[in-house]
Amino acid sequence: MTLDQEAAAALGIPSEALDRVRQRDGQTFGEALAEAGLVEGAAFARALASAAGLPFAPAPPVLPARELLAGLPMPYARRHLVLPLAREDDRLAVAVANPAALAPLDDLRFLFGARLRPLVVPAPALRDAITRAYDAAASSASDAMEAMAGAGVVLELPEGADPLHAPSDGSLDLLEAGDEAPVIRLVNALLFEAVKAGASDIHLEPFERTTAVRFRIDGILHDVLAPPARVHATLAARVKIMAGLDIAERRLPQDGRIRLRVAGRDIDVRVSLVPTGFGERVVLRLLDRAAALLDLPELGLAPAAAAVLDRLLAQSHGIILVTGPTGSGKTTTLYAALQRLRTGERNIMTIEDPVEYQLRGIGQIQVNPRIDLTFASGLRAVLRQDPDVILLGEIRDRETVEIALQAALTGHLVFSTLHTNDAPGALTRLLDMAVEPFLISSSLLAVLAQRLVRRVCPACGREGPPGAEERAALGAATPAMLRHAGPGCNDCRGTGYRGRTAIHELLVVNDQIRTLIMARADAAAVRRRATADGMATLRDDGLAKVCEGVTTLAEVLRATQDEG
Repeated sequence: MTLDQEAAAALGIPSEALDRVRQRDGQTFGEALAEAGLVEGAAFARALASAAGLPFAPAPPVLPARELLAGLPMPYARRHLVLPLAREDDRLAVAVANPAALAPLDDLRFLFGARLRPLVVPAPALRDAITRAYDAAASSASDAMEAMAGAGVVLELPEGADPLHAPSDGSLDLLEAGDEAPVIRLVNALLFEAVKAGASDIHLEPFERTTAVRFRIDGILHDVLAPPARVHATLAARVKIMAGLDIAERRLPQDGRIRLRVAGRDIDVRVSLVPTGFGERVVLRLLDRAAALLDLPELGLAPAAAAVLDRLLAQSHGIILVTGPTGSGKTTTLYAALQRLRTGERNIMTIEDPVEYQLRGIGQIQVNPRIDLTFASGLRAVLRQDPDVILLGEIRDRETVEIALQAALTGHLVFSTLHTNDAPGALTRLLDMAVEPFLISSSLLAVLAQRLVRRVCPACGREGPPGAEERAALGAATPAMLRHAGPGCNDCRGTGYRGRTAIHELLVVNDQIRTLIMARADAAAVRRRATADGMATLRDDGLAKVCEGVTTLAEVLRATQDEG
């Protein structure tokens, strides 16, 4: 009887059930059992440790020092699920997922010249620990910059030259790419640090004497590095090669995409280069394809607005618009709505540019104008697919909005986005597109406007009495104590804020609003009517979150300055 079978028998798993279990590549037997619903993963690892007479831990108690990892390649540690933890004289504590695999243990014994003390850890926890350990040991962008200078890298590229190896196809994890040329290590380090910091964008901006490297974190740009200007051409060329672009073309804008793995996570990078007076300006938009999608309760909606939105999602037809500036979380909100509707009883289809997250059970179409696959033509095709729910990534022109409104009238629930500052402005924007008022009034269910504000850092935020400005803004609702942004810490990179939440304005189209639409009323008249009917504005919702200690007055005023 093997060790796996002995552990399974100790858990009471019948042998005929074991015969039906199939392991996928890279999957442990315990993970296969857990996937089949036969056992909880940690329970099998505990039984395995007992069968082998070894200690068990739900996760490694410590992460190894950098020198312990220097001679052990990360791909090997991941493939065999082994991690050296600590060394004391001639003994080495090592975490393992499968104590029956003797070859990796023999390799470690030979590599470190030490007797091993194995500790059994569940495979998922060990994989996470391996990633975090090599993450902590990885070179920073500053280290890569110093190595680049010390290596005497050729910084001026001749036309058509390619000193930077092959394009990246996303097959190599950046944590495993430590032995590349210095410029490659610098670009990899920047990408890795940006993902680690939760940045949404990387900016490489050339100036006369330096290149400004900045990360956009929680909507705000932060300076992270200032290499000399002569480095910029090499950095831009490396990014072009990774994105499959023409490195010899420096006079025209170029757009491309890169797929990477960073610390085990799949990252899509949208690349944009435009020529400026001192070189090509490079902006990389980072999208974590494995990021957890939010559910509606996690969006920060006020309880009253959340209840109304739940009722709207139960409608069988109509159109719901989400509005706000670029980067205000509109797509996240729409995906949360689709998550709520994805019960298997509805045919849900999307037309997006680009498809940002993969949703199981939903048909997602990527817009491609080069082959005339636009939002309008895609929507026409989708309507022939018997959909119940349609997500239209963006309304850009009259043709698209008219097809969407007609679809809403003919028994489909349609979601889309529009770039307006607030919810009432969406109605006037539709009228400005020369859409007939009766189409809008008869098909539009609601407009949800939103902005993002930064959250007070949970680690360094401080409680204190409200100031004069806060008392003036909050009025009678001012609490005795408010949570203020702190002085900054490592968690928030010294900003006092960490993470973001949304503030919302939900305008429901009722009979009074329909009358105003038919009369082509302006946005101000629609706003007065909606607030009289109980709509909380973006500013109102933001001030409520200030009272709750979620954000600060300064953040709300920054996000809603057009309402001042």
